[in-house]
Amino acid sequence: MIDKNKLTIGIEEEYMICNSSSYELENIADKIMPQIDENLKDRYSFELILSEIESNTSICSSVKEAVEEVSRLRTYINKLCNNLNCSIGLSGTHPTSKPQQQQFVNNESYNWVKDQLHYYALRNLTFSQHVHIGVPNKKYFIPILNSLRRWIAPLLSISTNSPFFEGFQTGMLSSRTFQFGSFPRTNIPDYIDDYNSFIEIYNKYKKMKSILYPRHIWWKIRPHIDFGTIEFRVCDAQRNLKNVSLIAALSQALVYQSILDYENKNLHQKFNLDLLNDGLWKAARFDFNGSLYDEPTNKMLKMKEMIKIMQDYCSESLALYNNEFVHSYLENILDYGPESNKQLEVYNDGGFEALNKFLVDNVSYTIGE
Repeated sequence: MIDKNKLTIGIEEEYMICNSSSYELENIADKIMPQIDENLKDRYSFELILSEIESNTSICSSVKEAVEEVSRLRTYINKLCNNLNCSIGLSGTHPTSKPQQQQFVNNESYNWVKDQLHYYALRNLTFSQHVHIGVPNKKYFIPILNSLRRWIAPLLSISTNSPFFEGFQTGMLSSRTFQFGSFPRTNIPDYIDDYNSFIEIYNKYKKMKSILYPRHIWWKIRPHIDFGTIEFRVCDAQRNLKNVSLIAALSQALVYQSILDYENKNLHQKFNLDLLNDGLWKAARFDFNGSLYDEPTNKMLKMKEMIKIMQDYCSESLALYNNEFVHSYLENILDYGPESNKQLEVYNDGGFEALNKFLVDNVSYTIGE
């Protein structure tokens, strides 16, 4: 019997720090972070650049609890930003701010990233939502990691939110995927035999000085051994808390269903990596009419169909966690598109000035917004 309560939830968000007048990125994280209350210091951290701050929830027992904490974290950090004539914004990339105007955070980990990647580190003006789901036994880590790769493309497709970069309409719905994709080890991982094989990969990376820390393995989905979680890392940052809830609930339900399939000895783990990467490309580039190949069903499907298969696959698990709201939220996205569509609409109506303002002024701070 799987204890569903052990599949805890943690949500990380990466915030743009934007000037309240120009709405461009502002290098001010080093002035904001010291002002955070002592009891909240563990909830926020620096990211690679000084125009970005990351928040992370505590370990939560439900999606509702996690998103309520996200709401509080957004509200709190935005108030600190307001004191310095700034606000948070949420998007997978900032539409117009220039990489050469950003400043790196000065610490060991980010200095290492800067020294490794130089120009491409500076161009990483990307912002994402990560979801951690607790895994009750280490024997599950690698089998479910292998299996969950099937859902990387549909998860990105419903969360694309970065069609612009450096003042260009990129033609992509998630330009963040390509910007961050210039880093090493940001790929969909290949099939891994077992837990020991993963540890062997990590040890080789460490021995070759490819990484300093486990967190420098930036795969689209990864086991986070220190936390005891599977971490979904493929989604663009979301303005709307309903979409944050949707991604978190799907992540939890997909993990639970994968564990169940593993115990029932019917977990599909082996996929053609080229086809998985093609699906990722289609998700980042096209709308829900893009085609991809799904090996378990042996069919070429439209992305919309693949999203429906994902929904059906974890439907019973969603009900188990009382997260049936996912069905209506997902239908809304399938009808009206992900947040990238809204960005394109605002830009077409008012240009970059209107869009940059929109991404700050329309951050939702409560689930009803």
